[in-house]
Amino acid sequence: MTPDRRVSAELDRLLPKPPARLGVAVSGGGDSMALLHLAQAWARSRDIALHAVTVDHGLRPEAAAEARCVAAAAAALDVPHAILHWQGWDGRGNLQDAARQARRRLVADWAARQGIAAVALGHTLDDQAETVLLRLARGSGVDGLAGMAAVTRTAGVTWLRPLLGERRADLRRWLAASGLSWVEDPSNEDTRFARVRARRLLTELAPLGLDAPRLGRTARAMRRAREVLDRAAIDLAARAAEVTAGAVAIDRTA
Repeated sequence: MTPDRRVSAELDRLLPKPPARLGVAVSGGGDSMALLHLAQAWARSRDIALHAVTVDHGLRPEAAAEARCVAAAAAALDVPHAILHWQGWDGRGNLQDAARQARRRLVADWAARQGIAAVALGHTLDDQAETVLLRLARGSGVDGLAGMAAVTRTAGVTWLRPLLGERRADLRRWLAASGLSWVEDPSNEDTRFARVRARRLLTELAPLGLDAPRLGRTARAMRRAREVLDRAAIDLAARAAEVTAGAVAIDRTA
């Protein structure tokens, strides 16, 4: 099955009740550019209005030009596109985490203004594997090793990850075969960042069987385990906890 068919099926699964509008976050990289084109084909066939958004973090001189490239690609697809700007970096702390949190806030605010309830993100199976490896290195338990969920709800937005079953290289091959271009962020090769080091380490670990597909399966198994634990905790709370005037009484024996 080709990426367009797989992603279309995944979007149908994640959105059983198709919304009138769907947002898509596009950085200009291969993953998000593939998502823009794949989501546009899916949305058009279902009479859904697709809206694209790009966050210019202002951290690299090329960023503004890359955002304009996304704008041009969106215009060619007749998809409305917005460029948001972040100027909050003070040079301290974890840059990638700060940029990620700022991006989420900016996109959530944009979605609210546009009346968009769901936004699709371009995280792939490779991103999932890197996430699991990094959390394994931090000694995470079931919650952490569950990785990124296909659907999450925060900041008043439903965030979708329809590419979690797709390999990064496959998406780029699909783009190239379709005559579509993308940009490469040089920070993806900067080994100062832990995620870049994890990406390179996965290449070394693959001969041992610790590759992206296997780590992806681990994440799915841990997510199922977490769902079971959550249900068990809810059931226990219903039997063992009683709330009275804001105070919680817990049956110790139960």
